[in-house]
Amino acid sequence: MYPMQKGKQFAKYPHYESTKVERPTDPFQLLTPFLSSWTVGFERHFELLEQLRKENKSTYPPYNIVQVDDEETYLIEIAAAGFTKSDIEITFQDNSLTVTGKKDDDAADYVHKGIAARNFEQKFALADDVKVISAHMKDGILTIRLEREIPEHKKPRTIDIQ
Repeated sequence: MYPMQKGKQFAKYPHYESTKVERPTDPFQLLTPFLSSWTVGFERHFELLEQLRKENKSTYPPYNIVQVDDEETYLIEIAAAGFTKSDIEITFQDNSLTVTGKKDDDAADYVHKGIAARNFEQKFALADDVKVISAHMKDGILTIRLEREIPEHKKPRTIDIQ
């Protein structure tokens, strides 16, 4: 028997339950003090990660994120069955890509309705150097093309020694 087993009371260790220290179980909260001690200028990134962690991510409609062979191009594929191009709006602002689908209520009298065409909103956080290039819809799949454009000042360069 080990005195640290959870849920067990031990007469030999009556103070055990009262001396337990609550520690955060979230890995991000555990790492933040260490990361902030040796990083400079990443506060915005930490805030973004915290915001994404707290956000409830919807699973409707299903989607894929595909990295194309050149490693600088990505495709977001969204299964948008029952939606037309005019039902979907794509917005890119402040490194956030938002895809919204709004479907008017169908007045049809369904015997069975198995295709879920309900309103949705999907948000994707994009890195600073990722840009939205295009979007197209074919066979019920909305495909959004993204490309990473590395600015000149971020590309490797050789520093001359004087």
